[in-house]
Amino acid sequence: MPSKGGPAVEIGPKVLTFGSRDGAAGARLALLDRDGVLIVDHGHVSAREQVEWIGDVAEAIRSLQDAGYAVVIVTNQAGIAKGLYSEEQFVELMRWIVSELAHDGALIDAVYYCPHHPTEGHPPYLVDCPCRKPKPGMLLRALEDARVMPAHSLMIGDKETDMEAAQAAGVPGYLFSRGDLGEFVRRLLASPPRPQRA
Repeated sequence: MPSKGGPAVEIGPKVLTFGSRDGAAGARLALLDRDGVLIVDHGHVSAREQVEWIGDVAEAIRSLQDAGYAVVIVTNQAGIAKGLYSEEQFVELMRWIVSELAHDGALIDAVYYCPHHPTEGHPPYLVDCPCRKPKPGMLLRALEDARVMPAHSLMIGDKETDMEAAQAAGVPGYLFSRGDLGEFVRRLLASPPRPQRA
C-alpha cells in the first residue's frame, strides 16, 4: 500500500465503454477473459503486433449476440502495476481490438480491467483490490452496469482464477483451454455443458 501522502489509490475495476448495442442493459451478459480466450496469452500483451486471435473470435462474439447476450471483456492487467506498459498503452490497444472486432460485426459493449497487483509493482497500482480475479469485483460491476442477474450470464475464461471469480459472483463459468473459440461457443450455446463453476 502507498504510504500516507503518496498517490491516491483507486480501488475497483476500470471501465472502457463503447456503447456498441442500443438497449444492452437488461439483456443476458457474456463475460469474456482476454488473454487465453480472445487472444493468445504471450505474457503481458501490450502492442498490436503481439495480438494473435484464438480461432474465429468474431464468430464467437456474433453467436453470443445472436443468442441475446451483450458481450464484455473482464481482464486482469498486472503488467500496468509492474510498469511493463502504461495504462494509456493498454487503453489504446483495447480500442484497436474492439474496433477490429466491430469491423467483423462482433460488438463489445465494455472492457473491465484491473490494473492492480497486491504484491508486485508500484503505487498507486500496488494494492490488494477487490477487482483482481479470482475476486469477483469486475464481474459484479459489469452485472450491475448491465442490470443483469448472475444466472442470466456466463463467463468464459482459461484459468481457474476466472472460474473462481465466476463462482464468487454467482455466474456460470466455462473453462476454455484450447481450440477454436468460435466452435467452443457454438457447442456451448447448442447444448450447454455443466458449468465448471456455477
